[in-house]
Amino acid sequence: MGWVAEFLKRISGRWEDSKFAEEESAQKNLLLKSISRFQQLTGYSITNQGIFVLALLHRSFLQRPGERDRSNERLEFLGDSVLNLVVAEYLYHGFPLAEEGELTKIRSRLVNRKALAAYAKEIHLMDFIFMSSSAAQSIGKGYDTIIADTYEAVIAAIYLDGGYGEAKKFVERQVLAAIKSGTVVTEDENYKSILLEYAQARGLGVPRYVISKEEGPDHDRTFTVDVFLNSVRLGSGTGKNKKEAEQAAASKAVEEIQKQ
Repeated sequence: MGWVAEFLKRISGRWEDSKFAEEESAQKNLLLKSISRFQQLTGYSITNQGIFVLALLHRSFLQRPGERDRSNERLEFLGDSVLNLVVAEYLYHGFPLAEEGELTKIRSRLVNRKALAAYAKEIHLMDFIFMSSSAAQSIGKGYDTIIADTYEAVIAAIYLDGGYGEAKKFVERQVLAAIKSGTVVTEDENYKSILLEYAQARGLGVPRYVISKEEGPDHDRTFTVDVFLNSVRLGSGTGKNKKEAEQAAASKAVEEIQKQ
């Protein structure tokens, strides 16, 4: 699988520079070992491997003296357009009674940076991004921006490699999963308030929210929260903070109550 080395040589004329050789070699080997896992996580079988390497190239990886400025930014631009078209089409058919303003509001929730970062984390996209070690160590609040931009670039790569149909399947699969899991909310509903009103109207007490899991580094924690009513677990949800996770858990609880 020498395609990675050849592709990176073509975009970077400084493989012989020992100052960067170890860093670049480590990241190259990571993708070589992980390409099958990447395909499994994205659910897409890659044909043109080079376009996906480009999609995973953050500009920090190419910030060397004398190199051409080529990263995933052009793909990001294309992927943004494909993403918006797929989501708009999905909402048009899926919400036949919604007016234009409501559709626009829902779409903004499904394609904003926070939502894209959530989609990207579901497929562990950060594990595959080519970036400089200094950028990786100092991501901080820029973490969501980097993986959201890369996610859009991956959408463009799928579009160019497999066509609109494959890009549509990839996006819809992720969007639907996020809505069902409560990771991305399409409505203005405050589910904690709805659940509280339901419980109090029936004399069931106050819902209790318990953190069952915390994952990820300090700058990018993911919380899982369970909600209980009279010692009965009604739902579980995840979020990037406790409030978000509690809303997701309450949403699941309300959904279960409505079914019953």
